[in-house]
Amino acid sequence: MKHFLLFSATLLATAQLAVAQAPASTGAPASPRTDAKPAASLGTITQGLKKYDGYFPFYYDDKTGKVYLEVSRFDQEFLYFSSLTNGVGLGGPERGGASSAIAKFVKVGPKVMLLEPNYAYRASGKNPDEQRAAESAFAKSVIWGFAPVAVEGDKVLLDLTPFLVRDSQKLTDQLGRRNFAGLRGGASGPAPAPYRFDETRSAVYPDNTKNFPKNTEFEALVTFVGGPSSGGNDFGFGSAGLAPDPNAVTVRMHQSFVELPPPGFEMRPFDPRSGFNPFTYQDFSVPMTEPLEQRSIRRHRLEKKNPGAKISDPVAPIVYYVDRGAPPDIKRALIEGGSWWNQAFEAAGYRNAFIVKELPEGADPMDIRYNVVNWVDRAGNPRAFSFGSSYIDPRTGEIIKGVVTLGSDRHRQDYLLAEGLLQPYKTDHPDTKPLQELALARVRQLSAHEIGHTLGLFHNFAASVRDRSSVMDYPFPRIVLKADGTLDVSKAYDTGIGSWDKRAILWGYQDFPKGTNEAAGLAAIMKETLAQGHLFAYDPTISLHPLSSQWDDGSDPVAQLTQLMAVRRHVLDTFSANALPTGAPLATLEDVLVPMYLLHRYQVAATAKTLGGLYFTPAVKGDGQVPTRLVAPAEQWKALNALLATISPAALVLPEKLLTQLPPRPAGYSATVETPGSRTGIAFDPLAVAEAAAAPTLAVLLNPERAARLIEYQARDAEQPGFLPVVDKLLAQTWKAPLAAGYPGEVQIVVNNVTLKYLLQLAADANASETVRGQGLLAVDNLKQWMTNQLPSATPRQKASLLFGLAQIRKFEDDPNKFTPAPALDMPPGAPIGMPGLDFLGDEVTY
Repeated sequence: MKHFLLFSATLLATAQLAVAQAPASTGAPASPRTDAKPAASLGTITQGLKKYDGYFPFYYDDKTGKVYLEVSRFDQEFLYFSSLTNGVGLGGPERGGASSAIAKFVKVGPKVMLLEPNYAYRASGKNPDEQRAAESAFAKSVIWGFAPVAVEGDKVLLDLTPFLVRDSQKLTDQLGRRNFAGLRGGASGPAPAPYRFDETRSAVYPDNTKNFPKNTEFEALVTFVGGPSSGGNDFGFGSAGLAPDPNAVTVRMHQSFVELPPPGFEMRPFDPRSGFNPFTYQDFSVPMTEPLEQRSIRRHRLEKKNPGAKISDPVAPIVYYVDRGAPPDIKRALIEGGSWWNQAFEAAGYRNAFIVKELPEGADPMDIRYNVVNWVDRAGNPRAFSFGSSYIDPRTGEIIKGVVTLGSDRHRQDYLLAEGLLQPYKTDHPDTKPLQELALARVRQLSAHEIGHTLGLFHNFAASVRDRSSVMDYPFPRIVLKADGTLDVSKAYDTGIGSWDKRAILWGYQDFPKGTNEAAGLAAIMKETLAQGHLFAYDPTISLHPLSSQWDDGSDPVAQLTQLMAVRRHVLDTFSANALPTGAPLATLEDVLVPMYLLHRYQVAATAKTLGGLYFTPAVKGDGQVPTRLVAPAEQWKALNALLATISPAALVLPEKLLTQLPPRPAGYSATVETPGSRTGIAFDPLAVAEAAAAPTLAVLLNPERAARLIEYQARDAEQPGFLPVVDKLLAQTWKAPLAAGYPGEVQIVVNNVTLKYLLQLAADANASETVRGQGLLAVDNLKQWMTNQLPSATPRQKASLLFGLAQIRKFEDDPNKFTPAPALDMPPGAPIGMPGLDFLGDEVTY
């Protein structure tokens, strides 16, 4: 890969006029004036200071807290990485996130600039004029400007302190937000006061400022002040504040200068069927017969010692290190689960190529030499999200360092599920081993999943339908209702790497012997992958493909929903205080109950995609895959029936015996993320939980995009269900069904009202197609006529329901474009199994 030439004379002239300083929004101090001449030699300035020899030699002055960097290599590129050493918590910025760049020191008159070239646009051919043209066409970034404090021959000494002690992570942009990603709900009222960087409470952090032969590591303690005017929590969640004093938030930020990796890394062309994340750039030197945008994959460097051997040791293995701070049982599970990837590398012909072990004592996890699995404690949200990110070489996409960030206590959510499913507390000495095993099995899978992202892989949300063929899916625990009425969760999660994962690693990491036609070899691997029946479906597919879903299980989404509803009904009918340990307040039974009540929530989303869904593949020309296929009408009607069953009174009512066991929460036990909404004050509200459970089903049934597809597909094929027939069936089983007596009837009224809300919302949706809105209006008008006709013979309870519905319709008719129905109650967050599962891969974010 050719490096860019120095930037043009025009840019040089412009840069000489500029005074580089940090953006004002960061609150960082301006760089020192760069028009002053050095007043001393290196020896004079550094005399008595501690020198750190290494990649970039530097000196630390413990009296002033300053760091002086010795620079002798100008115009030589290196890797520049920055990240957080410790996070903010509360679902906010986390330690370990990666930012990758290329940088170099350049001289511009009396100044020294830290310059970031623009590798997103390049000319990689051998013609220097083409390189110069491409390099001159796009802006670069001067990250910082320095006035040398000393010069000695080819060496200059820079005061690096202002560059290190600043908001390098731009946390001021994030700390000013009221709610971090993942927090449920949020505070009302005006936005909080912004935070700003405070230089007086910030300093270089010498303990983690180190030097090595190929990497120089810097760290700073950085404080932000401002924020809420009182000491309370301004983030709308939990009792814990942002910091002990929310007006002073202190974190540590890390920055690394790293030697470029040696030549020899082979960029592998991207294939949309491979499961790998793309690395892209525009290359202006390619001929017109090739695309301007070049795509390869992100991957680690891995080479066989003997490329010609079927099985070979690697030149250097890929090693991941697990956080020493993880609890012992969790740490073992993380190591075991992460080590599953060695099975995939063995299938690709490597022996001992992938190793996971505990981080050595005293090792710094921020050191660029370590791929790490961090275990991060968080407050307020036990449903902690996790992500896998990578530091990459911006020139090639080579992964330099994998960083996994796992939210601690995530296993507690699976333990909570197990408590509800197994209800083990029948005695004072219950056997909790099955619960622990289920939770640890999930931790193993989680470790493998997030490490998979740092190996370069996307999600594969179609793996669950092929016998859990990939750890890159989001797994739902497999629950079996046995004939004797007991539940079996012994196989809740898988116990190894999947068959898809092996095929993906084979394609992405296969080391071909010299003389091999790599393109032909990769094509042969992909041909066999397709022949085995594997399906790759990444994140955007979860809105459409019937077999691509998060948190689902089984080969048939519709059949699985029916089976899961049977499990759920059994659990609810037998639910008791046996789900709580002795001494726990009975009110906290609702914390265990709600995940059981909503056990089907993800399978509902999976099943809904059969209705108005589309089978499709990431087909490329000539590979024989069928690009698209409509779902058979019979499958769609079957899916609709299964979905309607989830909002029937029979599915949503709770046993009276259970309701009598749910008192209001006592002192000391405030509401949690599991606590459902209520319209009855502090009393448990069974109608509110029914509303929260029914709303997602109705939202997907009356989704405007699904409605548009139903209309289009029926226009193309008259046998397809169509939108109006689906609405007719929905209304027949809600509003037009005979009203049941008592509690089931009240549940039915709740469901009816939510149905009308979503139907009116659809008809009023300015973003929906006009055809969808028109058919929505027709459905509303037909329902209005039916309601009006029912009034004369209605009972008082029925009449009250009808009158309210008609009032809503009249309000809608006054101005459909301004109509906004009152929102349905939200269900508590579910993935993992809490909020949307959040994963990172480099700069990619997927939900």
